[in-house]
Amino acid sequence: MKLMGLDVGSRTVGVAISDAFGWTAQGVEIIRINEDAEEFGIDRVAELVTELDAGGFVLGLPKNMNNTLGPRAEAAQHYGELLTARFHLPVDFEDERLTTVEAERMLVEEANTSRKKRKKVIDKLAASLILQNYLDRHGKLTQE
Repeated sequence: MKLMGLDVGSRTVGVAISDAFGWTAQGVEIIRINEDAEEFGIDRVAELVTELDAGGFVLGLPKNMNNTLGPRAEAAQHYGELLTARFHLPVDFEDERLTTVEAERMLVEEANTSRKKRKKVIDKLAASLILQNYLDRHGKLTQE
């Protein structure tokens, strides 16, 4: 079963998809949203679920460094509730502390890209890292 990884922010949602075996994550796109206006891009997620044959979701859960949940984590959980209500597919969460920092570091180290170009792909890469971390921790369990 393919899983869709989502890095949910207040303005964008980075999207990644796993392969059917649950071994690797690949970045797909960045969906523009407006959390303040309650525009969450769920229709675009629906198109991607159909197009990519996703059978569940893994959302990044941005915990505080002391392992507590703050406003961004609560927003991610709310997004998960929206997905559950719309798709009736499994939704799981993966601790995403420092994934955006890791994605930024990877882009700086691996590519000679400008800050402007990095901004265009960072959320997609963060979604891939969230999903890959989840697959690495849980993927083999679902294959047995």
